[in-house]
Amino acid sequence: MEFFRSGSFRRDFKQLTQEIQDRAEKQFELLLQNPRHPSLRTKKMKGKWGKMGVYEARVTEGYRFTFQIKGDTYFLRRIGPHDILLHP
Repeated sequence: MEFFRSGSFRRDFKQLTQEIQDRAEKQFELLLQNPRHPSLRTKKMKGKWGKMGVYEARVTEGYRFTFQIKGDTYFLRRIGPHDILLHP
């Protein structure tokens, strides 16, 4: 598997603190190794996003990232604080 970072994801990522960016990179490595790793708490989103195959995973307790799986690629959509990450 490999990653593709959308334009929205790249813009979101630049807005994060270095600490959260570093933590996110560690979580991306875990996603590659084991998408069901307990610290990721990966789950399919509800509603129309879930029907589109969009998943959410944890960076920290307060930060999440969203992604889709397309073939052998994780398509990273958005990343940010959990409470405002409404539009993956």
